[in-house]
Amino acid sequence: MLCAASGLLASLRLELGAKRPLTLLRIRRRLRRMVMRVASILAGAQIAAGRNLAHLLFESRKTGLRLAHFRCALGRHRHHVNRTGRPSRESTFRANDRLTCAPSGSIEGACVSKAIEARDLVRAFKGGVQAVNGVSIAVDEGEIYGFLGPNGAGKSTTVKMLATLLRPTAGSARVAGLDVVADAAAVRRKIGIALQDAAIDPWMTGRELLHLQASLHGFSRAAGRARAIRLLEQLAIAEAADRRVGTYSGGMRRRLDLALSLVHEPEILFLDEPTTGLDPLSRTTVWDEVRRLNTEIGTTIFLTTQYLEEADQLAGRVGIIDGGRLVAEGTPQSLKAEIGEPTLVINVVDPERAEQARLVFGQAGASHSSVTGPTVTARLPTGAVMVADVVRRLDDAGIALAGLELHQPTLDDVFLSKTGRTIALDTDDAETASKPGRRG
Repeated sequence: MLCAASGLLASLRLELGAKRPLTLLRIRRRLRRMVMRVASILAGAQIAAGRNLAHLLFESRKTGLRLAHFRCALGRHRHHVNRTGRPSRESTFRANDRLTCAPSGSIEGACVSKAIEARDLVRAFKGGVQAVNGVSIAVDEGEIYGFLGPNGAGKSTTVKMLATLLRPTAGSARVAGLDVVADAAAVRRKIGIALQDAAIDPWMTGRELLHLQASLHGFSRAAGRARAIRLLEQLAIAEAADRRVGTYSGGMRRRLDLALSLVHEPEILFLDEPTTGLDPLSRTTVWDEVRRLNTEIGTTIFLTTQYLEEADQLAGRVGIIDGGRLVAEGTPQSLKAEIGEPTLVINVVDPERAEQARLVFGQAGASHSSVTGPTVTARLPTGAVMVADVVRRLDDAGIALAGLELHQPTLDDVFLSKTGRTIALDTDDAETASKPGRRG
């Protein structure tokens, strides 16, 4: 590795000493190429030694280059076929390790139909603060799992433990059938991750970052460029591909970060609040890409969010976390069904007839009716189909309505029933007083 780096430096000296004068722009281009080649050499040396590049961090005061994106283990992550047309040893391992049962003494039931499985995860920080306290989850292959909770609930800490970026204080977890502590390097080969706070070099272009990421993952130059073009188009940042990232909007930077996490086509993708702070159009673009990855490729997606609509729209199942503990889990529909029936609220024109309207509700089969001034509220045991009958009975009784609203149970209602407060209020307060570097 040192010989190769010395060779690069020697070649640069030759260039500088050549008769043909070098412009500042040409020198900067050559220096940039050197940085990328040195990074590739470092990656190759670490892979050959079987070591872990999770903590590789290259910083320069002038460029601010940070390689935090490359904390996933490096190497070739796609299936390969040798010249005989038979799967290589690597691709055979990738196919077979999904069918291997967990060793005795590990998580029960880990005969791997689960993409992610955690048991009693705990993460404590200095001062006795427990960000995660006994979280147990199981995510099926090909599932979109929503991890819902307010800021500071423990979402990001849980993701970092599952992605091998934090070591659990207690408990155990397996991702893609591999232990996140004992087999951390192998786990990183199978996952992609887009963290809440992206570390992207503002002086490089989006295309250059994707080329570098592909190189670090073992792609050939041609394959890396093709992969970059495809991702730039899919995430609607192709027009800005050759601009410096420092000129990107917040939404474009988040989409580029997602593209970087997808370069090596991971089996499992961790998205930590991917749409926080995005405008509606950028948020929709990210949602569409998440759905495409899941439906077309079958990628398992673990999505943390504080947005109720996002969890409702994308997730097949939702886990609700609060104070480091999992307080509820299930499909959005089943969780909302636990809360009860939808609620019908009417406002009568004549407040003196509100009590009569409440009696009409009872005749129609509504329950838990109440009157507050001109407003009458009642639950509908059989759902929204009762609305037409209630309105018809009120009309027959000559009770004029000023307004009518039907409230379906929401995930915020679920959160309220489990914690005693609403996640919407917590999120609004947190965004008002948000500070960089918060732990969620």
